[in-house]
Amino acid sequence: MHAWLCENPVGVEALNWKEIPTPAPQAGQVLIRIEAASLNFPDLLIVQNKYQMKPDLPFVPGSEYAGVIEAVGEGVTHLKVGQAVACLSGTGGFGTHTLASAKLCMPLPAGFPAVDAAAFIMIYATSHHALIDRAALKAGETVLILGAAGGVGTAAIQIAKAAGARVIAAASTDEKCALCKSLGADDTINYTTQNMREALKTLTEGKGPNVIYDPVGGDFAEPAFRSIAWRGRYLVVGFAAGPIPALPFNLALLKGASIVGVFWGDFSRREPQANAAMMAELAQWYAQGKIKPVIDRTMPMSELKAAYAHMGSRGVMGKLVMVN
Repeated sequence: MHAWLCENPVGVEALNWKEIPTPAPQAGQVLIRIEAASLNFPDLLIVQNKYQMKPDLPFVPGSEYAGVIEAVGEGVTHLKVGQAVACLSGTGGFGTHTLASAKLCMPLPAGFPAVDAAAFIMIYATSHHALIDRAALKAGETVLILGAAGGVGTAAIQIAKAAGARVIAAASTDEKCALCKSLGADDTINYTTQNMREALKTLTEGKGPNVIYDPVGGDFAEPAFRSIAWRGRYLVVGFAAGPIPALPFNLALLKGASIVGVFWGDFSRREPQANAAMMAELAQWYAQGKIKPVIDRTMPMSELKAAYAHMGSRGVMGKLVMVN
């Protein structure tokens, strides 16, 4: 097998494409031949030694992937050789094969393409957990989605619309706003050219959004929070902009608002039954055509460094997927 090895986590430039022995699955594991692997923001942080999870060296990055099982380890009874699966394991995806814990594998129904499957779990699980579980989003409520043209943002638009909400999508270019409209967003805000607070005041007739979905952080967090509706819920999803904002607590008091943390990874570990039910619902929604990953482009696995560069340019709309 071949894989991109991170032997020194100083950045993307230190990754090397190497041939290594194909491992055999141990108890509870499966060997997966990888067909597609998506590029996510944590995949950049982990090779820079900036992510909360710091794997032993050397490691193969690539948190999310899909492929076909080639071997199963002892005790694995619910999966079989030849079965198509998707997996979100944190590492291992940027190669031709990987070992994965069988309990992390999502069996794929017929007609679920590997490219879509490799771009599915992280963004839809995060967005469903955030909007449906943590925010208790109700039909008729208004949701503001920041970074709406990115991976989790595009998933959040689709899930909010499936829940019957009104969606205001905020993005950095007119092209990205147009993409959000095509996914069902009711209104858009280009926060490069528009004043977010003024736009939100106009679009909500001064009431503000009931739920704010924020995977970006940075400079837009405070103006967005200042615009939130009475009893609003501000979802802290991530910090793609880099800086972690500090919100004045008096704003939460004045609006009777909640600041709600979203950590799907720990939710899936601590509440596995609830997570399994959520994933089953998401798979059903995919089959019904309610949700579908937005794929910015596919690139050969050999061009991983170029894919990282494209992601770093902030030009990605939806997900980047590497294919073997």
